[in-house]
Amino acid sequence: QVQLVESGGGLVQAGGSLRLSCAASGSIFSMNAMYWYRQAPGKQRELVATVTNVGTTNYADSVKGRFIISRDNAKNTVYLQMNSLKPEDTAVYYCHALQYGLYTYWGQGTQVTVSS
Repeated sequence: QVQLVESGGGLVQAGGSLRLSCAASGSIFSMNAMYWYRQAPGKQRELVATVTNVGTTNYADSVKGRFIISRDNAKNTVYLQMNSLKPEDTAVYYCHALQYGLYTYWGQGTQVTVSS
């Protein structure tokens, strides 16, 4: 069983930056891919960014050019660097992992609030 713990959320002004971290209790080397999702009030959870076990990344169109996902296998941690933040980025951000193509894990979420 792997536990994921997000951190780094908070309140920031539009145009600012935050870096989210997702620390895994076990090795992330076995994870096929790790993801950041977000869910704004009254909206469905949406996929924001993906990083595979070979380092391939993918982003939602809404965050391309502003967000960067990365993983540090030695620290069992995935990051989401968020730049040029907009009020519409306000949401609870969740870390998600897929292991061996079978097992999925979710973190508890971290709140990001961007003021205009």
